[in-house]
Parts: sequence; C-alpha cells; structure tokens
Amino acid sequence: MSVELRAVLFDMDGTLVDTEGMWWEACAAVAAELGLELTDAETGHVLGRPVEHVAAHLLRHAPSSPGTADTQPAMTDARLAEVGGRLIEAFAERIAEGVTPLPGAIRLLDDLRAADMPVALVSASPRQIVDTVLRTIGAERFALVVAAEDTVRAKPLPDPYLKAAANLGVAPAECVAVEDSPTGLAAAHAAGCRVVAVSGGMTVPDDVLIMDSLERVDLPLLRRLIEGRTSIG
Repeated sequence: MSVELRAVLFDMDGTLVDTEGMWWEACAAVAAELGLELTDAETGHVLGRPVEHVAAHLLRHAPSSPGTADTQPAMTDARLAEVGGRLIEAFAERIAEGVTPLPGAIRLLDDLRAADMPVALVSASPRQIVDTVLRTIGAERFALVVAAEDTVRAKPLPDPYLKAAANLGVAPAECVAVEDSPTGLAAAHAAGCRVVAVSGGMTVPDDVLIMDSLERVDLPLLRRLIEGRTSIG
C-alpha cells in the first residue's frame, strides 16, 4: 500500500533561519564565562542540541572558575538552570537583532500553505526563542509548533517528531521532516519520518535525501520522496 504525504515537519535553526552561528556565538560566550574555550570538537554537543544538554556539556568540561586547573564546577540542578538561563539570554540577545530566513524557506512554506499541506515547526530551541523567530518567518505558516519544553526527551530522541505527528493526527510515516543537523536527522529518522537533509558533510542513512538548499525542494519532490519514487543522494 502506497503512503501519501500528509504533513511536513521543519526544524528551525539552520534549516529555516540562519541562526546556528548566533547559537554558537552565544554558547562560546557562556563557555568563556566558565573559563572554557569552545572548539569545533564540541559541535555535536552544541548544534541541534537542547539548552539543558549544552549547559551540562559546558559544566562537565569547564574548570570551577577561570584560571583553575583540574577541578570542575558542581553539576547541581541549580547550576544547570543558571547556565541554561545564561545560554538562552545570550542567544535571545542575538536573535532580537534580527534573523534571516534561509534561501527558499519562505517560498516553500508558502507553497505548502497554498496547497493546504499541514506544516509543523519542530525545534530544540526554547519557546522564548521560537516565538522570537516566528515574528520573522510568520507563526501563521505553521499549524503546530513543538518547542523544547513540549517533550520530556529532546532530539536526537524521536519524541518531538512523534508529538508533532500525533498532534497533527497523522502517522510519522506520512510525514517528511526537513533537518540540517545529525541530531535532528537522527530524531526524525527514529520517529519513522522520511527525511530531507539540507546540509552537506553529514553521514546519513540510505533513505535520507540530501539537498544543498531549500531552493531545490518543492511539494512534488516531497510527495515523490514519501512515495519512494525519489532517488536518494
């Protein structure tokens, strides 16, 4: 039995809007406050990850205070909340200066809306950040928004995508997820969605379609992908 496309689920940061650099800058600033220099080795623990994960990673690797050698700060709930709050604050400051939709993003969202195709935003960012970004890309373009606070378990676990599909009343297998990070790709794939990856340099499962830009993605392509009629690569 063929599967019909019934919803499209989008990641936000780095997929629809050019905010990953801002997030990295925010994380680097908070890391510096903890006496830690953020390097490319931390990419997998920073990009596409929820605030709580990044805060724990920074505390796990930071000295107790700048200039100390070996001891680490205590990993208490209060300390995690404090560092997480600083990450959100630093990111929000940068987001408030304005965000730029990535090429093809608004056109694709509007085409899906014109075709009455349900669209959800599935983000690892906190609701505060998502709401700020939505002022630029338009909350009206989304039938549903799943932010970091909306599931107990975050990407790379499938819960955010499972919640989005369930709330839209569709099966994950009837959804295409659009992602840009290994973390988000793993979450969407584990949920059972077909996936379009709009970022190069990732190792992806064989059934993931890699595109270099949303400018090359349209509704007919998404329908062919869900029906298994699009070549992968």
